[in-house]
Amino acid sequence: MKLVCAPGDHAFTEDGSLNVVLYGQPQASIGARSARGGAGQAAMNHILRERLLAAPRAWDFLSIALAVVTADLAELRSESADGWTRELDLTIAVADPVFWNGQAAALEAALKFLSTDQWRLRFIGGGFQPAPPRDTVFPMEDCVVLLSGGLDSLIGAIDLAAMGKKPLAVSNVVRGDGDNQVAFAQAIGGGLRHLPLNHNANPPWRKEESQRARSLIFIAFGVLAATTLRNYHDGAEVPFYVCENGFIAINPPLTGTRLGSLSTRTVHPEFLNRLRGILSVAGLRINLINPYEHATKGEMLISCKNQPLLKSLAAQSVSCGRYRVFNYHQCGRCVPCQVRRAAFRAWDASLDTTGYVYEPLGKADADHAKFDDVRSVGMAVQEVSSAGLRAWLGPALAYPRMGYAAPIIDLVKRGLDELAALHKHYGVR
Repeated sequence: MKLVCAPGDHAFTEDGSLNVVLYGQPQASIGARSARGGAGQAAMNHILRERLLAAPRAWDFLSIALAVVTADLAELRSESADGWTRELDLTIAVADPVFWNGQAAALEAALKFLSTDQWRLRFIGGGFQPAPPRDTVFPMEDCVVLLSGGLDSLIGAIDLAAMGKKPLAVSNVVRGDGDNQVAFAQAIGGGLRHLPLNHNANPPWRKEESQRARSLIFIAFGVLAATTLRNYHDGAEVPFYVCENGFIAINPPLTGTRLGSLSTRTVHPEFLNRLRGILSVAGLRINLINPYEHATKGEMLISCKNQPLLKSLAAQSVSCGRYRVFNYHQCGRCVPCQVRRAAFRAWDASLDTTGYVYEPLGKADADHAKFDDVRSVGMAVQEVSSAGLRAWLGPALAYPRMGYAAPIIDLVKRGLDELAALHKHYGVR
């Protein structure tokens, strides 16, 4: 699929490409003009209303992320040759096309790792760059943290506040998460400044559900927010915290059938390291940090620096990969739910008052112990027990920018131990 992504004043042509209005709304077909997608208008409006001044290349990076997330939604995997891998050809309007064309190969490689699709990026001029606002606001926060409404980002924000830091909380708002994001921001550190943004990416037809490239938009929102801080405008490097337990960040394929992007790579160190390189070359003074890259979810709960606050909020958080499918209830059986439940057991099982749709994991039917994700975890635990961790991991850590492997291997073992304890408790066979 080919997409041309540019602001509404771009001279779009009708050559069979999907035209996407960046910072605008999707549009229906008119006469000979085909329907258009849209993305980013709500986020742009919110940033401008706040009178924030972001770096020009941060706006370009956001434009790239909006184009990518729209493409990720627009092309159905079921219509690709192998039912999964897509070929996505994007032309994106930015303010500095010469620079970004020089980074196209690096971006394509990062996106290929993230989604296992084939990406081709080309950059043209005419990208959106707002005029400096009147009476610009320069937030005095000293760092940025993503606040998703999930348990890991909650712990991360609590820990930052407990350490005396003053984070600006940035959220990608989707239905079902917004209330938690607001409540958590208000409860932490006497109330955090909160920037809730929504990419509003909408192709003019039904959407692909897998959304493996969506994490780029989370990072782009945080990067843009970081460049609005007073510290950044004074020449400092700004820490940007993306908080995720290391086991889920690595997300090793549990079985031979869960390969590639069938397991998400949202905060995978290979992906983050590739992004760090791109941001550095772009001159964006952002230090992208996952402080829990060597911690399990259970260890995050146990070591959280404000236990009373965490105990009051933890069960309210959302971890489920199928939360919307089950009408905004957590299923209890997907891999993220199992990791969550195992973490609570490692911490204090009595505090897990979540109310899962499928609670007794050991029940031997297709909805519980025989559900694919439950079986996959059980098979991984059994294989590690019989063949050893290294044999089970295979090439899962064989990426050039993963970093030192030994602590990651140890982390994976501890994460599997937490899952094994969960399965043992429920008698999963």
